[in-house]
Amino acid sequence: MPFHRQVASRGEYRRAAVGAVSVVPVVRTNMSVVTRDPNQDADLNASAASATREPVGRVPFGSSLAAIGPAASTEGVHADWQRLGRQFIEYLQVECGLAGNTTEAYWRDLREFITFLDDRDVCTSAQLNTQLIRAHLVRLSERGLALSSIARHLVSIKMFLRYLFMTRVLTDDVGGLLESPKKWQRLPNTLRPRQVEALIAAPQPGEPFYARDRAILETLYATGMRVSELANLRIGDVNLDVGYLRCFGKAAKERIIPLGSHAVQALREYLRALRKVLAETVRPADALFLSRTGRGLDRTNIWRLVNRYAAAAGLQGSIGPHTLRHCFATHLLEGGADLRVVQELLGHADVATTQIYTHVDGTRLKAIHQRCHPRQ
Repeated sequence: MPFHRQVASRGEYRRAAVGAVSVVPVVRTNMSVVTRDPNQDADLNASAASATREPVGRVPFGSSLAAIGPAASTEGVHADWQRLGRQFIEYLQVECGLAGNTTEAYWRDLREFITFLDDRDVCTSAQLNTQLIRAHLVRLSERGLALSSIARHLVSIKMFLRYLFMTRVLTDDVGGLLESPKKWQRLPNTLRPRQVEALIAAPQPGEPFYARDRAILETLYATGMRVSELANLRIGDVNLDVGYLRCFGKAAKERIIPLGSHAVQALREYLRALRKVLAETVRPADALFLSRTGRGLDRTNIWRLVNRYAAAAGLQGSIGPHTLRHCFATHLLEGGADLRVVQELLGHADVATTQIYTHVDGTRLKAIHQRCHPRQ
């Protein structure tokens, strides 16, 4: 079994992206539940995090980990948590091939856990136990973190501890005794088609970056791309003559996405004039969408751009690039698209991730029920 499947099951890591009902996890011994602290249950609003998807690696657990050395003694060994954490992140990057954003999310979570261990003077592997992990999760809850974020922290810690067990730093898989909190699914926020039209029409022709901003909005809605995928687009990834673009998703998985006529027209207008002007400010850049300084736009700038135009269009709430991704999937299904096709266009590894969009369109579900059920 590949290492990334050993350190976190497929469902365990994905479910950390949605809401949870308990901060403190259940501790298991064999087949029985030992304890759970009901006083730590909290009714907090969960918010999905982009870094909480299941890792997708390509290299199996191999001899580089299996031959680390003799198992740790029962007294434990001195542990340099910072060094071990960096080794874990390096393993995920080099051997498992995880995306940079994913490993950054792991490292942010682990740094907080390592700081907690240092504050408690935990300097040997034998001192590490489930009580410490539970105390860390409680502290995160007291800081006001959403339950989905706490669940993501727990998954990062469990993967790290599983790695330490595999490399024989720990004599037991301490994280394996912790059961992930039970979680609920939250439906994605979407806009109606006329609201999307208002958002795309928000850039005004007289504005200096009108062509670029309009092209960005059209491309996001036409393709359902993640914001990081859009930011990483290069000139050579777009073929406007045939109406397709190529993008690289998580774990550098390549997919080809068709472009609609509106997106093609907006991209042509941007490439014909404005991009040439922006590219003259610095050395030639390969990025498709450039900033006013001639460098490629990053995902933060794109998020701010979309949010600004959403406010200009009079749309309420926090609306970003991922909202347009939700709209892309939901509107395709409303139009009768096959779920597997939408899965391919979105770049989901598992159709279960795509199925959540079938619950967004209540009208479609009702129509199918009326059409197919024998007693109406």
